Amino acid sequence: MVSNKTPHHRSAGMSKQAIHDSLTNHMIYSSGKSCINATTRDWFQSTAYAVRDRLVERWMETMQRYYKQDVKRIYYLSLEFLMGRTLSNAMLNLGIDEPCKAALYDLGRDFEAVAGIEPDAALGNGGLGRLAACFLDSMATLDLPSYGYGIRYEYGMFRQSIENGEQVEHPDNWLRYGNPWEFPRPEVLYPVKFHGRVVEYKHEDGVVRHHWVSTDDVMAMAYDTPIPGFGSNTVNNLRLWSAKSSRDFELRYFNQGNYIQAVADKNESESLSKVLYPDDSTAVGRELRLKQQYFFVSASLQDMLHRYRKTHTDWSQLAEKTAVQLNDTHPSIAVAEMMRLLVDIHRLPWDQAWGMTTRIFSYTNHTLMPEALETWPVSVFEHLLPRHLQIIYEINHRFLQQVMHQFPGDVDLLRRLSLIDEEHGRRVRMSHLAIVGSHAVNGVAVLHTELMKRTIFSDFERITSGKIVNMTNGITQRRWLNQANPGLAALISGKIGQDWLTDLRQLAKLREFAGDEEFQAQFRSVKQANKERLAELILERLGIDVDPSSLFDIQIKRLHEYKRQLLNVLHVITLYNRIRAGAQDIVPRTIIIAGKAAPGYAMAKRIIRLINDVAATVNNDQQIDGKLKLVFIPNYDVSNAEIIVPAADLSEQISTAGTEASGTGNMKLALNGALTIGTLDGANIEIREEVGAENFFLFGLTTGEVEALHQRGYDAASYYHGNAALKQVLDMISSGYFCPDEPSRYHSVVDALLRHGDHFMLLADYAAYVDCQDRVTELYRDQAEWAKRAILNVAGMGKFSSDRTILEYAERIWRVEPIVPETALSRKKM
Repeated sequence: MVSNKTPHHRSAGMSKQAIHDSLTNHMIYSSGKSCINATTRDWFQSTAYAVRDRLVERWMETMQRYYKQDVKRIYYLSLEFLMGRTLSNAMLNLGIDEPCKAALYDLGRDFEAVAGIEPDAALGNGGLGRLAACFLDSMATLDLPSYGYGIRYEYGMFRQSIENGEQVEHPDNWLRYGNPWEFPRPEVLYPVKFHGRVVEYKHEDGVVRHHWVSTDDVMAMAYDTPIPGFGSNTVNNLRLWSAKSSRDFELRYFNQGNYIQAVADKNESESLSKVLYPDDSTAVGRELRLKQQYFFVSASLQDMLHRYRKTHTDWSQLAEKTAVQLNDTHPSIAVAEMMRLLVDIHRLPWDQAWGMTTRIFSYTNHTLMPEALETWPVSVFEHLLPRHLQIIYEINHRFLQQVMHQFPGDVDLLRRLSLIDEEHGRRVRMSHLAIVGSHAVNGVAVLHTELMKRTIFSDFERITSGKIVNMTNGITQRRWLNQANPGLAALISGKIGQDWLTDLRQLAKLREFAGDEEFQAQFRSVKQANKERLAELILERLGIDVDPSSLFDIQIKRLHEYKRQLLNVLHVITLYNRIRAGAQDIVPRTIIIAGKAAPGYAMAKRIIRLINDVAATVNNDQQIDGKLKLVFIPNYDVSNAEIIVPAADLSEQISTAGTEASGTGNMKLALNGALTIGTLDGANIEIREEVGAENFFLFGLTTGEVEALHQRGYDAASYYHGNAALKQVLDMISSGYFCPDEPSRYHSVVDALLRHGDHFMLLADYAAYVDCQDRVTELYRDQAEWAKRAILNVAGMGKFSSDRTILEYAERIWRVEPIVPETALSRKKM
């Protein structure tokens, strides 16, 4: 009798010799090359396969352990996973970083060159996708049984170049050379339906049933990627879906000689997983985005239910074995899809299915801006997902009935809470669907959560008090300190040991060294080396020579008006004017900005061009004499961030109070020893509390002051006329000082501030921001005091590990326990 159990054995050793043998074997048998004629890319592929072998063994054991113990599983649904490069991260988490580098060295290979070949898996846009990646790392490190679900975009977030100062988008074909980390699963294939019509009939049991027919079907095929925990044998799974046609091509057209039409259906079907975030400025683009959301949600839920039925003969324990986290509103159609699967396909009664659904789902909100909360026209749903529209109507009807019984006669409350917005062309409110269909809703910073309760979701807080809770975001210190900043990681470990890698609160021990002159000198030396590395990158890529001893003032994030890169530029021009006016006592400063603007976001792209035009003027003005440089680094991604973040002296977190949900860039920069200049917005508030108010450069209006100013009537022009420095800056921009070839280029930018409301109150905060920047300058003159405060920032970042965030989710929302392996890697292995 043949056993169907995989034996628990380890064939891949962890020593330098074992890895050396794996490298040479894979070069021959996986790449089909000899070590003599192998390219750097061949060496990357062989190294990736050698590391993957060691992941796979632990991956298999992890999956078997979950089945054997019949665990409750966490399913994290996200339209984005900004994973970055995998090789270094996997090596560090497995504890084979040093032997792997040594084996490559013995074979005459430079590890940095080999690792640099790997493309970023750019399956995300910014903080949302990177948060998801950090969460996967933490769930594996904490031995939590979890799966990530998303889309395997053939083309990730676009590759950004700057041409004539403007952002130009290029396809990011990250799969051009294949992906050694993924495992295609052609046998894991689920149909996803679109269009068609719904047939209603009475079943023989007397229950009215619905059958969704005449649909256009797309097949979702799984690709699996192992996600290793640090210092643990747990390796979890990220499953990404790729769209495949249900038919290769239409033979009738082929036989008629119409070859284009023969494959048209196939190409249209497979376009679903081609591009991350299609342009939603057109109706076709918006519909494709909704199709993407439903595509990955439907495949994921079918997969979850299939996995559950492998070990359970009925549905009674589904909610006790399944926890689904919706990362923002993108996957919120999952609520309706779960009901369709349970009621229509598996024939559960509505009430039983709804009870399960609401116990399974929880929802994370990432925005306070009403315009960013997804809504879809009812007409689009009716055309694309007709059965789901019926289900949403039914959910809405039952929900509003409950509200009406609780608050009889309050018609306005019903209108505000309804899943259907009747006032703006009849639209489905996806955030409302997620809230009603979940047992818990969370914000991602204390301020964000309180504002959710008080503003956009105040009615839900009123009727279901306690449902909205806070889960302050975090980042993984394994990626953002241990991997990105090995110099600082080694310095910290040399002082307090390595426990901080799995318990970031251990960093508090650094406080006793903040005033130590020797430690300060070592800390400054690490920072200087990181700044020199970034300066080399800037010179190599942009041809701009920056001074590594200058103050590196860094703002890296998605380009958006509320993040106020424009306010940063106003300050740059202010400094420029001071220097040109003869100011002598100047601390040299290099302002570095990076980030992508959405392709259809005209104002954000105009601001990028302004940054580059101002940079061209400032950097080439001989009168400035190197005292001020402005640099825009193109194509900001995870790999670039790993070089930029460790080099920062000053972290710019200057969004208008009440607009940033949390922010995680602020955490990464502070963890790496940058002081923050920021408003009381998002997680800035909690960072300031943890690191000490005296170690944070605070400026600007508070959320309450912003609201009060709006209510009184905000007069942006009064700030322009009342501040000579500000007036000079805006007049320069408006007059074409930075673009003499096209003087009117930035009229729209200035008009947005002076004539169209200055919605994000840059002008109201300008004077306070400039004054605060002057305090930055004064402190930077005292390098010992600056180093002391920077060390205290690092020491205060213990709260902001994604490990802490995930533990809170597991305990308070998911109710999931760690499943610890029988044997574990030593957490001291590096």
